[in-house]
Amino acid sequence: MESKGLPSNHSNDNRENRAKRKEILEKKKAMDELIKSAYADKDPLASFPSFRHLDRNGLSIYLKSGCGDKLSSPIKQYMMGLLKANMEAPYGFEWPTEEKVKRSEMVAPEARYIFVHEAPSASTSEILTMSKRKRPTNCVEDRGLMVGFVHYRFTLEEKIPVLYVYELQLEPRVQAKGLGNFLMQLIELIARKNHMSAVVLTVQKANSLAMNFYLNKLRYVISTVSPSRVDPLIGIEKSYEILCKIFDHEAKAILELNWDHDHNILADQ
Repeated sequence: MESKGLPSNHSNDNRENRAKRKEILEKKKAMDELIKSAYADKDPLASFPSFRHLDRNGLSIYLKSGCGDKLSSPIKQYMMGLLKANMEAPYGFEWPTEEKVKRSEMVAPEARYIFVHEAPSASTSEILTMSKRKRPTNCVEDRGLMVGFVHYRFTLEEKIPVLYVYELQLEPRVQAKGLGNFLMQLIELIARKNHMSAVVLTVQKANSLAMNFYLNKLRYVISTVSPSRVDPLIGIEKSYEILCKIFDHEAKAILELNWDHDHNILADQ
């Protein structure tokens, strides 16, 4: 005898499935709108005027923002020169392939930049002469000698909206003076302002200074999406780790796990 309850249960299941699909689509739409809104802000520094300048530890720098599809040829040349100088050794044999990838990533329309300029103490002509004599790859833009940059994007990681730092590159002479920390504070503020749930970045294992900077000084952690966390055996073969700093509980449950200090990773207390 046919059960009279089946049609009702089947109908309930259909309603629940439709409701779940609707919820998923609405969440996806909301995430897409969030990313779109973040990209609409063409000058993030306008919201954080105190970060436009830094005078500390012998540094006198100012920041400018930019987009990947509006880079001038001198800036592109400078950036690739700095990338090679800083990253060729950590990447090792992978560098020739990685260099091509970075060159393509650099000019993507979704690439966002914070450019670091040294505040000039000499005239433009003197700076130009000095840069040509001492460091041919240096780039002079708007009276200031460029000494580094941050490349970041807004994207989804495991369906979580994040600010992904593609590059933070500084000239050796301005490193170890608090500038990296200053820039990452700004990046985290930009992420929070745009309602991103985390800041995510990739670090080469061979770059021990960078690993120490992010893990021990800035208290980032190795993410669950990093190869070493997805599969330890695969992780051993990979040359990089994916790190993150989380801003909300939903992202924490997906992108972060607690680790013991014995594993050289800061547990989230």
